[in-house]
Order: sequence, then structure tokens, then C-alpha cells
Amino acid sequence: MQVFEYGRKEIDYLKGKDKKLGAAIDRIGIINRRIIPDPFTALVSSIVSQQISSKAADTVWNRLLSLLGSVNPENINELGLPEIQSCGMSERKAGYIKGIAEAAISGEVDFGALDALSDEDIIKRLSSLRGVGVWTAEMLLIFSLCRPDVVSYKDLAIRRGMMNLYGLKELPEEKFKRYRKRYSPYGSVASLYLWALSVE
Repeated sequence: MQVFEYGRKEIDYLKGKDKKLGAAIDRIGIINRRIIPDPFTALVSSIVSQQISSKAADTVWNRLLSLLGSVNPENINELGLPEIQSCGMSERKAGYIKGIAEAAISGEVDFGALDALSDEDIIKRLSSLRGVGVWTAEMLLIFSLCRPDVVSYKDLAIRRGMMNLYGLKELPEEKFKRYRKRYSPYGSVASLYLWALSVE
């Protein structure tokens, strides 16, 4: 299993910038979050996972893997919508997955070249696809491309983690941006801890 890698440098920086976050990092320890290094596979996986429990998502994903053998645009393109749906997803989700495969095959999105783009350009490129919003693109930045500085305002658990950490009743976007700036350039590591804090 490949994980999002970070270490002493990122931890020491965040602890130096934010005492409360530093105390949480000490208490929680190193977090191993799985990554999917191939951005195309990662995007299909995130569509599968949308709005269902992680257990259900694992079941659907494993069925899709069995059906395809390998998750790539060509294999998906050869399947009809009903075959993709048969893995346990809605027609709409199956359509999104077909659309992503078509975008890859036509060259509308060059998944192999995404890593050469800035975070903002990747978000813009991916969120132009049906079924892919800003949040999904931001998650891909962290959990596929391992970009170091992503803290998603659109992620409810991240906002909840921040509120729990700082004892806040509400979190206006301006305040969120101040914290995000404080964590930069290691916002993605801060995000891992905010997710952990969201369930405390």
C-alpha cells in the first residue's frame, strides 16, 4: 500500500506555526493515508465513492476491478452503461465514469501530463468534467498527485476538524483562509490531522 508521505520537516514546521495543531500531531502520531498514484484510476475511484459509505464504495470498486481487470480508459470505453451499473452504481455515476474515459481517450484531459500543471489548472481542467467538482479535484491533488499544500474549504470534515481544534462554533471562510495560510506550504499534512480531529 502506498501512502501520502511526510515526515519531520513538515511536522516541525506545522508545530512551529500552530501550538494547538502541534499538540494534536503529537497526540495522534503519524497518519498513513492510502494514495492511488495513477490520476485516472484515482478519479474513477472517487466517483465510485461519492455519497456512499466507504464499505459500500469498497464493494463497488472491487466489482468494477473484477469486471475491468485493469482500470483504464480503453477498458471502460468497451463497456456499456448497464455493465458498469451492474457493479452497484447509479446510471448517472456510470455515465460520469464513461465520460472520464472518453475525455482521456480524446485527449480532452491528458491524465499523464496533469502533474506538470499547477494545482489551480488541475482543478479547472478536472472540474470541467461531468460529475467532477472542485472538492473531487482537490482530493485527487492530495491522494493521487501528493500535492503538499491542499486544505479544502469544500470538505465538511476538514471544517469540522478545524472547529474542534480551535473550539469554534462557526467558521467563516475568511477565518478558514487565515488558518490555511498558516499551514502553507504543508497544508495537505494539516488536512490529514484535521480529518482525524473531525471525529473527536
